[in-house]
Amino acid sequence: MARHLITSALPYINGIKHLGNMVGSMLPADVYSRYLRQRGHDVLYICATDEHGTPAELAAKEQGLPVADFCAQAHDAQKAVYDGFALAFDYFGRSSSAQNVEITQHFARRLHENGFIEERAIRQVYSPTDGRFLPDRYVEGTCPHCGYDKARGDQCENCTRVLDPTDLINPRSAISGSTDLEVRETKHLFLLQSKLQHEVEAWVARHEDDWPQLASSIARKWLNEGLHDRAITRDLDWGVPVPADTWPELAAEGKVFYVWFDAPIEYIGATKEWADLDPANRDWKSWWYDVDTDVRYTEFMAKDNVPFHTVMFPATELGVREPWKKVDYVKAFNWLTYYGGKFSTSQKRGVFTDQALEILPADYWRYFLIANAPESDDSSFTWEHFTATVNKDLADTLGNFVNRVLSFSRKRFGDEVPAGGEPGEAETKLGGQIAELLAEYESHMESLQFRKAAAALRALWSAGNSYLEEKAPWLEIKTDKDGAALTLRTAMNLIHLYAVVSEPFIPATSAAMRQAFSLDGDTASWVTADEARALTAVPAGTPFTVPPVLFAKLTDEDLEAYKERFGGEPGQ
Repeated sequence: MARHLITSALPYINGIKHLGNMVGSMLPADVYSRYLRQRGHDVLYICATDEHGTPAELAAKEQGLPVADFCAQAHDAQKAVYDGFALAFDYFGRSSSAQNVEITQHFARRLHENGFIEERAIRQVYSPTDGRFLPDRYVEGTCPHCGYDKARGDQCENCTRVLDPTDLINPRSAISGSTDLEVRETKHLFLLQSKLQHEVEAWVARHEDDWPQLASSIARKWLNEGLHDRAITRDLDWGVPVPADTWPELAAEGKVFYVWFDAPIEYIGATKEWADLDPANRDWKSWWYDVDTDVRYTEFMAKDNVPFHTVMFPATELGVREPWKKVDYVKAFNWLTYYGGKFSTSQKRGVFTDQALEILPADYWRYFLIANAPESDDSSFTWEHFTATVNKDLADTLGNFVNRVLSFSRKRFGDEVPAGGEPGEAETKLGGQIAELLAEYESHMESLQFRKAAAALRALWSAGNSYLEEKAPWLEIKTDKDGAALTLRTAMNLIHLYAVVSEPFIPATSAAMRQAFSLDGDTASWVTADEARALTAVPAGTPFTVPPVLFAKLTDEDLEAYKERFGGEPGQ
């Protein structure tokens, strides 16, 4: 089987992330990773907290903590939430790790040796009030492109345009709020992306036809506008230090690398963190170095991260002139909005992942978010849509099917799967339908079409309900007890099939469904087409139990309570 390297965009360290962040990167990466593992592939899913740059310093300052302490605590807090969502990372690292420092400095030295980094004197915003140069994110103001009045000096959150602090209208210090700003000369390192333009264009051209249109169009837009040389160092107290053996003057001044230079390198750094935990059995370079034909690398991210991963980081890797693995497939997502307005970490708008887990278990959120993933366009979260989806798909279609099959069978036949007669025309028809829907589900998962995959999974669940309504064992048992037993045995085999194939979406619920049956040696990781047609994985005589209600139906009172807590009007 193939080896699959999977990464999702690194979540910033400055606070718990919202549902839009979850569905735009980590959750679909987890669903895909789980699916590939079930199909027998060798998978390594790597992520980490992005801990450098202005957001970390500002958040630490706000909490009155040293930035290193703040990052350590915030990393653990974020990881606890991701554990709550059952994200099965192989490793969740930290960009402040010693491994990332080592590899980032190596990349910088190699780029310098190859003529792709040069030192330049530039004019930068200085705040006399704060007594320091202000890195990009320490400067806020109005975006010159869209008029958004809370744009940062590195990027406008509203229109996603990359900015320089001097581009902003009415700039102010994010530290003190002072508008008494000056522009002074200082020295920084620049990555000469302009010299790599043609190489990046050729690399993108080899891949863009395979990528989603969103990813390829963003990459092509950046290339068409021309790659500009970018400053890759900043005046900060927290970050990967510029190595003194190569740039002694800048190192003495305390320069650190720009977060968008070291953050993508942390994918490699985190893999080395993982390998260093068990060096005798883990080889990080086998995933990253000189492995183009052996490893398929898939990245997951929202559209604002696409330029950095399709243009800037590939330019860095190309300039190093070493055979580092480059991404094969970029799965890009649009925005998930909250009643038509943007989720925002900085402005605390929308539902945040820790709050979501306070309300309902993870599987409710996992299924809803993936079934409504913003793939082809932005999608909107509303509490009305959420409760309707939970009630229809999870509570009624899946949960009610499981409960009524097992409860009715136990009531009429006891605590073992009944035998009944031989499968007939209805069972043959059902088996063919299940095999066909399973193939459709697999096809969509292979092509990373998550909404379509969710629709196919929902259709699998619905097929069971249709079969049950057609056979009506509660009526059948009055005249044909063996026929009713056959119907229930077939339905129980559907439950087991659902347990196996639903695991990427709803892992906790899948485990509960599988554990309902006392099957010795039940190690099935997937269901073949022949097994789907036969539906015999759970034989007659197998003991079973009725699990607790899988999904509670949400009431009008629940809906009103959610809206009262979080708001339910556009822009709230």
